[in-house]
Formats: sequence, structure tokens, C-alpha cells
Amino acid sequence: MDTNGVKTYGIGELLATARERAVVVVRGISDEALVAPTPCAEYDVKALVNHLYQVIVQFQRLAAKEASDFGDTPDRVTGNAEWREGLALEADRLVAAWSVPGAEEGTTGGMDMPARLVGSMALLDLTVHVWDLARATGQDYPGADEAVVTELAGAVDTLAPTARKTGVFGEPAAEPEGASRFERLLARTGRDPRWR
Repeated sequence: MDTNGVKTYGIGELLATARERAVVVVRGISDEALVAPTPCAEYDVKALVNHLYQVIVQFQRLAAKEASDFGDTPDRVTGNAEWREGLALEADRLVAAWSVPGAEEGTTGGMDMPARLVGSMALLDLTVHVWDLARATGQDYPGADEAVVTELAGAVDTLAPTARKTGVFGEPAAEPEGASRFERLLARTGRDPRWR
């Protein structure tokens, strides 16, 4: 779609861009790195992979306006040598689910939120948690595509007050001098953009 000469992207398109970066990082996680700490203090790498897996699966359901369950997070890593490819496949399904005509229309989820915002939440996790995993495992993360950052900046503005109250986001972190738009976005979610 074009709005006043500015191209707007569907959530499915943006998720496809984020998925490309995510799959490279996920495939680069060694078994030895699964116990490493991450920028999300409550998660080590394995726990964050399992959380991301759960998010990717449940947000497919939300795209289809089905009930989701973020209660228990199954362990999809232990004893599963193919977990990396499994996560890549679920990310493909996430992109497909949010690319279906009508997925962004109306409301979805237990809180009856606008579907586009819910799709942006999936995009946020697929972007920010993959950055977390890249940092935790010593991989390069080139930053997010500009269209993704633009979408996420608006979503973070909308979500931040509730997300901070519920502990989903931390208090805003200091932005490093010369920070990129993506680094400023990370800081707004409570992350230190230069975390190592």
C-alpha cells in the first residue's frame, strides 16, 4: 500500500524480513551456548529459544483469530537435534499466517487488541529476542530493516506503558552516543544496546 507516497508494509512482509535474520542466528547457536546468559536476565539461551518458539507458534494462532495459550512453555530443545530447523519451519508458518488476507483486520487475542498491533508484537519478539540470542552467542546482528524499525517504534510507543507495568519491558536504558534507530528501540524496551 502507498500512503502519501510512503510505502506501508503488511505484517507478513515485515515478518518475512525479520525471519531471514532470525533463521541465520538460530542456526548459528551451538549446543555449548545454550547455557549462556542473555540480555533478558530471566532467560539463558535455551530458555529464550523455547520462549521464542512458543511465541512464534502462539502468534500463528492469533493471526487466525484463534485462542492462544502462553501459559506453559514446552522445552523444544532438549533431546531434539532438529530444533533449529523446527524453529525455522515455525517462523515460515508465522509469516504465512500473517500474510493471509484479513489477518491484520479487526481484533484478536484475549485482550481484543487490534490485529495489526498483535502482529507487531510477534514482529517485536522475532526481532528483539533474536538480537538477544545473537548477543548472547557472540554472533553479529546487522540491525533490523528500516521498515521493521518503523513498525516497531510505533508498537513500542503503544505497548510500553502496559509492558513496563507487567515486566515485559524494563525501564528505558541509556542510549549510547550515536545510537542507530534500532539501538534506540532496544533501549526503549529496557535493553542495553551494547550488551556483551
